[in-house]
Order: sequence, then C-alpha cells, then structure tokens
Amino acid sequence: MISQVFILSSQGDHLIYKDFRGEAGSDVVSVFYEKVTALTGDQPPVVMSHGDLHFVHVRQGGLYWVATTTSPGSSPFTIIEFLNRFSALVKDYCGSLSEKSVQMNFALIYELLDEVVDYGYIQTTSSDVLKNFIQTEAVSSKPFSLFDLSNVGFFGAETQQSKVAPSSAASRPIQSSREQSPKLACVLQGVVLKADVEGEVRVKCFMPSCSEMRIGLNEEFSIGKSQLRGYGAAVRVDECRFHQNVHLDEFHSNRVLRLCPSQGEQTVMQYQLSDDLPSAPPFRLFPTIERDSGGRLLMYLKLRCDLPSKRFVVISALSQELSSPDQSAELKLQNRAIDWKIPRFIGGTQLSALFKLEVSGLSPSSLMEVGPVVLVFELPQLTVSGLQIRFLRLSPVQPAPSQRWIRYVTHSDSYILRL
Repeated sequence: MISQVFILSSQGDHLIYKDFRGEAGSDVVSVFYEKVTALTGDQPPVVMSHGDLHFVHVRQGGLYWVATTTSPGSSPFTIIEFLNRFSALVKDYCGSLSEKSVQMNFALIYELLDEVVDYGYIQTTSSDVLKNFIQTEAVSSKPFSLFDLSNVGFFGAETQQSKVAPSSAASRPIQSSREQSPKLACVLQGVVLKADVEGEVRVKCFMPSCSEMRIGLNEEFSIGKSQLRGYGAAVRVDECRFHQNVHLDEFHSNRVLRLCPSQGEQTVMQYQLSDDLPSAPPFRLFPTIERDSGGRLLMYLKLRCDLPSKRFVVISALSQELSSPDQSAELKLQNRAIDWKIPRFIGGTQLSALFKLEVSGLSPSSLMEVGPVVLVFELPQLTVSGLQIRFLRLSPVQPAPSQRWIRYVTHSDSYILRL
C-alpha cells in the first residue's frame, strides 16, 4: 500500500507530489532529500526509514522517483517494480525522462498517477489499458539543434520534417520506434583481458492499427559456437532470449522476428556475447606515471579513439593541462579520483591530459596503486556486436516510412583500462 508518490530533481526540487492516504506529513519530501544527501556513498540504499515511514526510491533520468508507505506488510520489491514501470510509462507518454520534460508535462503525469494508483492501491501500468482514459496531450520541450546532442533521443534527431508525437493519448497520431542498446564491458591492460557485450532489441510502438511487425536481422546472424547451415560467422552471439510474444517460425530460415506489438515499450530480444568480439575495442589508453623533481605525481594520459573518423562519442573518463579547451577535469577527494570529461570525441583522433598532483607520503610503491581508468561513454549509430536490422515492416502498411525510426546505440557498462 502506497501513501505518497513524488518526483524530485537531483537538486531536491519538487516536481511531482501526490498524497493518496494522508498518513504522513507534508515535510516527507524534505526528510527524504536530507536523508539521501547525507549518505556518503554514491549509491544510497533503495529503502530507507524515518520512524514508521518507509521511503522506497529509484533513480531514472537523473530524477528521484519516490514512494512512501506506513504499512508494515507492504513489499518493497512490489513498490520498486511499480516505480520502474511508472517511470517507463512517463517516458512512453512524454517521449523522454528529464527534469524539463516532467515540468512541461506535470498535468499529464498527475493524470497518469490518478489512473495507476487508487487510494494507495496499484491498479495498472499497461499502456494498452491507459490509452483509453488519458486525454492530456504531451508537450515537447526540446527545440531542434543539429549541434545539440541532447536532441538526439529515442526517436533520433527531431527535425521539422520528422517530428514525432511522443504522447500515447488516443486522439493523437502516433508513430513507432525501435532502439537497440548494447552495453559493453571490457578490461584492457595492453591487450584485451576480458570483454562482454549485453544487448537488446526494444520496440516502442503507439500505433493501434499495427497488427503485426516483422523485424529482419542480419542474414549471417548465428547463435552459439557452431555456425548454422547457410550462415557465416560475421555476427555471432553466445546466448539469445526472445519475448514470449515473438513468433520464431521465420527466424531459423530468414532471420525474421514476428510479433504483435503492444502499446508502449517492450524488449523483443536479449543477447550476450563474451570474449570473442567481432571488432577491436573502441578506445585505447597510453599512460605515463612518474614523480617529478618536486615529489609531485605526474600522470600523462593519451586516449585514442579507434572508431571511424566520421563517428563521434560522448565520453566521461575517470582517471591541469588538457589538449583542447572544451575539456574539463575535477579532483574528487572523496573518491580519490580525477574526473576527466570530454564532451565530444571524434573517431580516429587522440586526446591527452597532464595531471600534476601533490600527494603526501608519495613513495615508489605508491605509483603501483594508481588506477585503473574507467570510461563512461555512448556510441551512437554503432553496435559493437555487429547485429543490424535488415528491415522493419508493419502490417497493415503505414503511410509514413518506418525505417527512419531505427536507432543503434552502445553504452559502456564496465570499461576498465588498467595502468
């Protein structure tokens, strides 16, 4: 049983607040933010208590999604699942998750809350059910800019010619979209020690007239170590799992997935690839660590991007003299780390940074304790597994082409470079 639901920005600003039962005071928002910011770790506990009141929260889109309960019999796992589904529901209706989109669509989000929770009891989080009741139109909050990466979201660049309606209100014309977002985990020390790719194909559909969707994958796609007859080894995964609504009668012969897409977002296929990657890792690091005559620690890092020259990435490297003015570096004493931020990294180029640190009690053995370097990045229009979408066909045929809504993106999961 849920007492309250509220959404906070990362700075603690109140964006959404809904009290269903009146069992807690109005100061619970301030109490929660004080507790979550007073913690020393980067990852606060999901469940926290204040007297008889229990806070359950998740982080999505840089926001705190919080539910409170006073019932001792409430399951925290149920509330966590509800918060994750509710944030996904808001993303379905608003098109994106951010502080600005929540502010612009607060009326829509309150209407969603009224439908999904009744006096603290969860009713439904299904877009198929809610589309018949939600009438508030979503408000787009992002102006188009060709040089602004924030405008390249789930639906691709929002141009005037390819504007997408992000709301799933029944009275609006709705488009569909698909995204594949592999996560790359890699450990390098001169050579690749371990590499894993976890990927998925997701479908986001708001077309009530779409009765069937057919997704064609690479014809050379294979599963497992052994190759299937008629297919090469250009694209191979170790494991592959499909959604229960996916029909596989054409998969083994033509590599085609058939499904009847439900309203909203769903994961069609999940796959995993270990060690034997089809291409080289996207980044290489060349470090030099030494002591200068004044006893300071000198770290000279050269980071190389081995992607094609036409590609660029957004990267924030963990690791002051930087190789370009748009970079920045910050010393975080709490984590004993340097945060080196590179807003844009073009493929085929190399960036460098020289850090000079005053370290008390520095000894030759201390140099062995430096590192590792952890990279956090996003690779647009690229899948490190090599999996590609051959075609995307809808039945009945839609008046607008659907291929333009296909997007590839790779996110780093644990990309570690040992020094």
